[in-house]
Amino acid sequence: MRDREVLVSAGCSHNVVAHCIAVSTAALSLAGRVNVPLDRELVRQGGLFHDIGRARTHGIDHAIAGVEIARELGLSEQLVLIIERHIGAGITEAEAVRLGLPRKGYLPMTTEEKLVSYADNLVSGVREMPFHEALDRFKRILGPNHEGVELFTKQHAEIREWMK
Repeated sequence: MRDREVLVSAGCSHNVVAHCIAVSTAALSLAGRVNVPLDRELVRQGGLFHDIGRARTHGIDHAIAGVEIARELGLSEQLVLIIERHIGAGITEAEAVRLGLPRKGYLPMTTEEKLVSYADNLVSGVREMPFHEALDRFKRILGPNHEGVELFTKQHAEIREWMK
């Protein structure tokens, strides 16, 4: 079964599928510009499947639902972790508790996880935007002093460093 068909059969809407394709494309573009070792196929698949949990919910817990679906489908643990850790620019354990998620950290750790999370933050619907616009969006949604804004800014700086 092709990746797109996996998303559709899981129950993802046309809009979610289109977003996932856009994120995958953006993540692969970033992967082609960084000078660090990475698995391009994992980045591609991570971008495609990061929002598979939106087949069940559009809340912040879509990452948790996505992990369940990914495991039901037998996807690799590397993909499961991308799905689990893509929300925001990562979520600390303290923030997870405040949001009602299972008590643990959801911070992207690997290069592939960080690229997919970052690409997801740069894509709204199917439109890719520059970092400064995405940062303004983060500030509007979360508030200018929210820890997520700092995490996104640090994620941006790290990925820019990889491009040198």
